[in-house]
Amino acid sequence: MTARGAVLAVLLSNEDQAGADPLQGRVSLAAIVRQLKRKYNWPIESGSYPANAGDGRATWVTVYSLAPEVIAAAMEAGGHDWMESRRVAKAAKRRALSKIRHD
Repeated sequence: MTARGAVLAVLLSNEDQAGADPLQGRVSLAAIVRQLKRKYNWPIESGSYPANAGDGRATWVTVYSLAPEVIAAAMEAGGHDWMESRRVAKAAKRRALSKIRHD
């Protein structure tokens, strides 16, 4: 499962990004979104908003999304099956890791 796939799955789920699994590795979310937009032509929208950091500083957050009609078209074109296959693969990976930890 790639970081690109994880980001796309969150965007297609149309759910709050705050609940998504954290990205692992050195690639930033912005770089992944840029690649999805440029290389794969996903029409990802973004908006930046002021927010407070945990330490009290003022900062900006960027929220990424897909328009509802884009999500609907993607899901109709096989997205449901792709999302289900990701869910099954993630569950299998969790079970395998759990088994390794308990052995």
